[in-house]
Amino acid sequence: MHAFRPFLPRSLSLLLSLSVFVSPSAAAAAPARPNLLIIQTDEHNFRTLGCYRALLPADQAFIWGEGIKVDTPHLDWIAAHGAIADRFYATSPVCTPSRAALLTGRYPQNTGAIQNDLPLRDDVVTYAEVLRRAGYATGYAGKWHLDGDARPGFAPARKFGWEENRYMFNRGHYKKLIEDEKGPRVGPVNAQGVPTYALDGADAKSFTTDFLTDRTIDFIRRHAAAPFCWHVSFPDPHGPNTVRAPYDTMFFNVDFKQPRSAQSPGKDLPAYAATLAGAFNKNQMALYFGMVKCLDDNVGRILATLRETGQLERTFIVVTSDHGDLCGEHGRDNKGVPMEGSSRIPFLLHAPGVVPPGTVVRSALGNVDFKPTILALMGITNPTTDEGRDASVLFRTGRAPADWADHAFVRIGGGPKRTTAGEDGELAEGNGWLGTFSRDYKFIVAPGAAPSLFDLANDPHELTNLFTAPAQRATVRRLATALHDYAQRFQDPHLAAPRVKSDLAWAMSASADYPAPAAPADPAPAAGKTKRKNKQK
Repeated sequence: MHAFRPFLPRSLSLLLSLSVFVSPSAAAAAPARPNLLIIQTDEHNFRTLGCYRALLPADQAFIWGEGIKVDTPHLDWIAAHGAIADRFYATSPVCTPSRAALLTGRYPQNTGAIQNDLPLRDDVVTYAEVLRRAGYATGYAGKWHLDGDARPGFAPARKFGWEENRYMFNRGHYKKLIEDEKGPRVGPVNAQGVPTYALDGADAKSFTTDFLTDRTIDFIRRHAAAPFCWHVSFPDPHGPNTVRAPYDTMFFNVDFKQPRSAQSPGKDLPAYAATLAGAFNKNQMALYFGMVKCLDDNVGRILATLRETGQLERTFIVVTSDHGDLCGEHGRDNKGVPMEGSSRIPFLLHAPGVVPPGTVVRSALGNVDFKPTILALMGITNPTTDEGRDASVLFRTGRAPADWADHAFVRIGGGPKRTTAGEDGELAEGNGWLGTFSRDYKFIVAPGAAPSLFDLANDPHELTNLFTAPAQRATVRRLATALHDYAQRFQDPHLAAPRVKSDLAWAMSASADYPAPAAPADPAPAAGKTKRKNKQK
C-alpha cells in the first residue's frame, strides 16, 4: 500500500485550470446524510482525463503524440477537490459484468451477469437498494445493460432500488433521445421502425449526453431538500464515434499518432496481449476526443447546478466508467483484454469533509470494491455480505489496514458458450482469462493461452512477458497464490480449466523450470481487436 500524496498537476497550465474552481469550503465538515451522484461513462480511456495525465510521465500521458490531449477541467476539478484512484480496474472489462460488479459488490460470476446481455439475478442487492431502504430518493438515467436482451428497453420492470427509472434504457449506444407524450424514446428509426444509432441532427437538447444531463439537473433540483442517490450512465465515448456539433470537428486538425505499443511486436506476448497489425484511424480518434469533451462540458453543467442549489458540499460525486478503450494501443480498439487501456478505468471521488482534497490512492482497486467502500464513506449500514473490499480507510486517511493487500482481481469469460458476438462485438465469454493486478505488476492466466507477467513500473506499455524470468519467480508465486485463493473463495469458473489449473500449480510451486502444456491450447479469442464501426450492432 502506498500512502497518499497530494494531487500535484504536472504543468502550471493544468494547475491554473483547476484553481479557477477552488472553493473555500473544501475543508467543510462531513454532511450528516450526503447525497450520492454517480457519473458513469462507457468505454472511456483513462488517459483522456487531464487529472490522470498529470500523474503520468509524458510518454504515457501523451500516447497519441506529444502534447495531444483533450482538456477536461470539470472532471479534473472533481479529482483536485477529492480523490483520484490511480490504479482502478474494471473487475471484468466488458459492459454487463463490470456494471454488475459495481452495483452489487459481487464478482460477476456470482451475480448472474457474467457476460454481456445476461440479466442480474433477482436476489442481488445493489447499493441503490441499500440507500432506498435508508430513506434516500433514488433515480437512474441512461444505459443499464443488466436486464437481458431488451434493446433499447426503457424503464425495466425490475428496478433494483432505483425508484425513478423512466430514463433508464437497457442496451444500446443511441445518439439522439427525445421525449413527448409517448415518453422518452430513441429519435432515429429505420424503415422497419427499429431505433438506430444515427446522429440525425441531434443538438444540445437531444444529443444523448445532453439529454441525460438535463434529466440529471432536473432530478437534482427536485430533490434539493432531501438526500438523494442518482446514477447517470452516459453511453459515450463508446462507439459509434459520432458526436454533435461543434464537437464533431473540434479535433479534426490534430495529427494523432499511433501509440508506441502498436509499433512493437513485443516479447513472448500471449494472444490476449499480442500486438495486432491494425490500421490507426485518426478521424475516429478525433471524434472520440470530441465525445470526451462533450462529456466534460456536461459534467460542468451538473457541477454548476449543485453550486447553484447549495448542494455541492453535501454531495458525494463519483466519476467512473464500465471499462476502457484501447484506442489504438497494441494495434487494437475497444476492450476485453487485460491491457491497461482496456481494463484500467477512471475513478474520481468528491466527498467533502470525508476525503481530503488532492488525495491520490495508489493501490490497486476494482469496481467490485465500490459498493462496500462508498456505503462506509457515507456512514450507511451495509446489510449485505459483499465480495469486494471496504477501501474507505484508503480514501479517508491513507493508512492501510495491517492485512491490506495491494491487488485487484480482474477476469473475463467463463460463462455460457456463445457462437455470435454480443452487444459489443467480443467473443471472449467461452474462453477468457483472469489475473491479479497490483500497482507494479500484472499476472494473468487463461484457459487457452500462455500465462503472463508484466512489470508495470518498468514496462508501462506492456510489451515484455516476464512470466518465466528467474528474477520474477517470487513475484509470480505471490500473485499466483493470491489469484488461486480468490478463485477458490469466489468460485471463479476458470479454476476448473486444465490449463489454468496447471499454470497456477507451477506458478505457486518452488519449481524453476516451466513445463510446456501437455497439449496445444485453443487460441484465446483476441477480444478487444474489433475495429470500431459507425454502424449499429
